[in-house]
Amino acid sequence: MSNQTAVREKYGSIARSVSQQGATACCDPTMRCCDPITKDLYGDGEKGMLPEKAVLASLGCGNPTALIELKPGETVLDLGSGGGIDVLLSAARVGPTGKAYGLDMTDDMLALARENQRQAGATNVEFLKGEIENIPLPDQSVDVVISNCVINLSVDKSRVLREAFRVLRPGGRFAVSDVVVRGEVPDSVRQSMLLWVGCIAGALEESDYRAKLQAAGFVDIDFEPTRTYNIEDARVFLNEAGIAVDDIAPMVEGKFLSAFIRAAKPKTACCEPGCCDPITATQKSETRTEKG
Repeated sequence: MSNQTAVREKYGSIARSVSQQGATACCDPTMRCCDPITKDLYGDGEKGMLPEKAVLASLGCGNPTALIELKPGETVLDLGSGGGIDVLLSAARVGPTGKAYGLDMTDDMLALARENQRQAGATNVEFLKGEIENIPLPDQSVDVVISNCVINLSVDKSRVLREAFRVLRPGGRFAVSDVVVRGEVPDSVRQSMLLWVGCIAGALEESDYRAKLQAAGFVDIDFEPTRTYNIEDARVFLNEAGIAVDDIAPMVEGKFLSAFIRAAKPKTACCEPGCCDPITATQKSETRTEKG
């Protein structure tokens, strides 16, 4: 089974559970994987604005809408929108002159999100079916790209970031919550922790994430840690998996975290005055002076 198929099946199952039973969207309650990763991300005021099942279906590791300024009239795209919680919150912030898109590849999640949209009465929202590696929107069509702990699930993160860059307008903003790894961790330990943190996770090391953003064309890249996963939080899961927690603790502590990742698409194509590397710009200026 491919990683994408596994993700689709797991999140489809979660959506059906929420829709039919009103169960909280935990990856697997026996693994304790939703605590503390997905808890306490949204304030009571935010949850009070939303249908109950939009809150129950939340599987994120952050709250990107709380950490990015959204302006009336802007167009927002949520990659891997799930039950629609971040789309609906974004729609309220951009107002009736703006628009919020949600993109998801899972039919059951899309059905749940559209029902949540109907209950919320959100008319400036559209949920699209598709993969985050192939965004079904035109070039330069959105102002802000958000995502909540979904990019780490993709097997081709570079393509996801290139697609996000493509659909952003010049000066557009990339603002996502994601799981990242800070520093070196042995592969065997890393895989065990990532199974706990994301259930199906492939989190990048922070420097790799930064390099992929730069390669896609982004500038002004910033990582802000929002929640660090403590080894004690994972003790039950790791013990049940047959891992000696005390032995790996020194290699793990403080290295797995949720982060808010900001970046921007340049406002103009290089090279224009103020856009190029300062050294290049100085050389061009000197050349023009010599020719003059």
